[in-house]
Amino acid sequence: MAINSVLGPIKVEDLGATLIHEHLGVGWPGWELDHKDFDRKKDGVRVVKRLKEIRELGIRSIVDPCPMELGRDPVFAAEMSESSGVQVVVATGLYNDALGIPMHFRLMDVDGIAECYVKEIEDGIGSTGIKAGIIKTASGGIHGVTPPGRGIMDTEIKCLRAAARASNATGAPILCHNDEFEPFGRETLDVFDEEKVDFNKVLIGHACGVGDMRYYFDILERGAWLGFDRFGIEAICSDKMRLACLLGLLSVGHDRIMMSHDSVECWRGRDTGALDGMIAASPNWNMAHISRNILPALRKAGVPTEIIDKLMVNNPRSYFDNSKSKAKPKAKAAAKPARRKS
Repeated sequence: MAINSVLGPIKVEDLGATLIHEHLGVGWPGWELDHKDFDRKKDGVRVVKRLKEIRELGIRSIVDPCPMELGRDPVFAAEMSESSGVQVVVATGLYNDALGIPMHFRLMDVDGIAECYVKEIEDGIGSTGIKAGIIKTASGGIHGVTPPGRGIMDTEIKCLRAAARASNATGAPILCHNDEFEPFGRETLDVFDEEKVDFNKVLIGHACGVGDMRYYFDILERGAWLGFDRFGIEAICSDKMRLACLLGLLSVGHDRIMMSHDSVECWRGRDTGALDGMIAASPNWNMAHISRNILPALRKAGVPTEIIDKLMVNNPRSYFDNSKSKAKPKAKAAAKPARRKS
């Protein structure tokens, strides 16, 4: 089984310790219209330094699930991977209704969007020849920006269905962004269930800030993965709560979990200061935090090495391994997701 990395296919067994959700660079939609671009050389030096740091700490691969419209740059990712020795997997897919999904895609139907995703996985992104290895989806609003209670928007449901069809066609796994304050992991799985997706290929991301064991059980018992992938973002949730939730799940045998930080190494366009408060409140928000601080905390709490290896090595390998597709547990009936025109 081969995985598309930015430098070409890699064997699933060669992934090694993997951070499942990191960003080498992000730009809010419209950044490309700003005359002030990012400093490719200067930012590249800083990114390579960070990647070399985590490689020395034992990390062999990262997944950068930046969606199409948020400054995704596969060529930059390839340059960073080649210079650092860290394997990088990039994504196809679109972001949420609040901050993404350009009008062109809003006007397309499900199969048209799915066709775009499949092409980027099988043929490459644009003219780069670099193939996406994962599909990104996103649902939910932005805390403090969009009004609560909207449910999953119709545009997001369309993109979920497109991701499901592209995954079924290519075997690529799906990584799902969720809002911690109004998470839609259950509803996302309901949509994927209708599309007959193998839940072993689905990671419900940003779960670590939810803090709801019933939510975690509902997702894990349906055969999907949980992303504890925002370690270090103390402005959203304390790492103490993330660790407490993780240790609680591990104590009852739930270990279908992958870890990361959702860090952003550089921004496209000028610095708008949109995340200054979150950054200031999160001094450990970087790709080395798990290796330097969280894994030692797990060991101190008595988590055995084989379980830590499962979280960091074996689970990403199983998630990407299309040759070991697992039968999906039969799910009990669930409430239909709230839908509203966007």
